[in-house]
Amino acid sequence: MGAYLCFMESRINREEYIKKLLSYKDIDLIKVVSGLRRSGKSTLFELYQKKLIELGVEEEQILFLNFENFELRKFLNNLDALYAYIIDNLDLTKPSYVFLDEVQNVNEFERLVDGLFVKPNIDVYITGSNAFLLSGELATLLSGRYIEVSILPFSFKEYLKARQINILEKHYNYEALFFDYVNETSLPKGVELRKIGFDKIYEYLEAIYSTIIEKDISQRHQIRDKRAFGNIVKFVATNIGSSLSPNNIATGLKKDGQITHNTTVERYLDYLVASFLFYKVNRFDLKGKNQLATQEKYYLVDVGLLNILVGKKRLTDRGHILENVVYLELLRRGNKIWTGTNRNTEVDFVCKNINGELEYYQVAWQMINDGTIEREFGALEKIHDNYPKYLLTTDSFSISRNGVKHLNVFNWLLNLQ
Repeated sequence: MGAYLCFMESRINREEYIKKLLSYKDIDLIKVVSGLRRSGKSTLFELYQKKLIELGVEEEQILFLNFENFELRKFLNNLDALYAYIIDNLDLTKPSYVFLDEVQNVNEFERLVDGLFVKPNIDVYITGSNAFLLSGELATLLSGRYIEVSILPFSFKEYLKARQINILEKHYNYEALFFDYVNETSLPKGVELRKIGFDKIYEYLEAIYSTIIEKDISQRHQIRDKRAFGNIVKFVATNIGSSLSPNNIATGLKKDGQITHNTTVERYLDYLVASFLFYKVNRFDLKGKNQLATQEKYYLVDVGLLNILVGKKRLTDRGHILENVVYLELLRRGNKIWTGTNRNTEVDFVCKNINGELEYYQVAWQMINDGTIEREFGALEKIHDNYPKYLLTTDSFSISRNGVKHLNVFNWLLNLQ
């Protein structure tokens, strides 16, 4: 219990996630925190436990078990012993809080979670590093009895806070800081490593990527053709923000001498999304106002991983990298997101915000000439409704027109507009 609580004053308080967890405290729902490996799930649990103690919860009523810890290996295939250990370490006459980190490592973990959930006075929190945690038997068993909190790596604002940069001071060059952000990593531990050199960040990203590919995907799904799988990952990473389908990915690989069937590509894409390495965005018909089923776009959970996947060519398309960062920020803000399409028009993002209202976003690096201005504004101006429309660029000037609001993207990312 108390031995598991370890806090660092330098850690960034993930306020939005803490606030969401607190809103479900003591409510009869299992709290499932999902997200990429090393995106901060364990740290979030530690920060949340600290908050519980500040609110008056006794430390003895908090049990935190990380199932990647070596000393807990004895429980991974002994469900009865694990359940007994948890119950024996709590006083169930008082509200108790059980945190099960990387619970998918426990054989038949869904039975454990269900058994704890039905026990009076136990508030259950679990994490996992792939979306299959909520698939199959667990989803059936817990249907209607859980809430999912999906955690992302640091936002641009959190990244600057981790570097102890006061965003309210006006003298900073946010474009230069943004390039640091996308050139390095948004993963919390990686930001700490910047103090000792980029080579350490690179090694860290390599290790995380290898673990995701090997442990979370290849071993779990018994992928034998690792070369084909690796090529698909690199193809998608090279084409972030572009419309893709299993067919055009297979065609692209075929040109490089790699023969992979469409159905195999589709299955591998599902694995990549389930591991939270990539996020898939469906198309939205701007005229018919309905979701379309083909030509999705994919965005990378941390653009720093492009160092591993793409290499030196990673910043040749600044517009798509900026688009990737904007997508993740829209996701953090609780939006449901599509990419908008019409006969001769494409809008980067169609969002349904937390109030259920539509918003439209177009993203471009700069308004470099009249042609760019007409293209970017025109895509939004062709949408004939009264919902908010935003154009986000790195320009310091504003040329809003015809109901389209032009914003500096750095101010928008930092909530300074």
